Amino acid sequence: MKIYVSHSRDFDFNQDLYIPIRMSDLNNQFNFFLPHEDGKSVDTKEIIQNSDLILAEVSFPSTGQGIELGWANIFKIPILCVSKENTKISGSLKYLTQDFITYSDSKDLINKIRIFLNK
Repeated sequence: MKIYVSHSRDFDFNQDLYIPIRMSDLNNQFNFFLPHEDGKSVDTKEIIQNSDLILAEVSFPSTGQGIELGWANIFKIPILCVSKENTKISGSLKYLTQDFITYSDSKDLINKIRIFLNK
């Protein structure tokens, strides 16, 4: 399964998102695409179109992420939204997906993603 990870640049996504994913057993089970992992510019629209799932960390508003989620919606790619507990997420997300997870820390995030993916 190819999973595109979408997020804002307004938090430490490397420490809070990329490293926990890469260090988890999920990294060996699924093909995660982390768009800012190696600093190269890529055609994310094409990558999203060829993905099986979009994992969207939506704790921080982001115009770029909104565009990516719009593409995923048009391409009929399922979207899983994850957000930190006690953050206010955009109400518009409910028009894109019914799949939402809240998490307390990186360990909780990975555990909840694992449960979702193994359904």
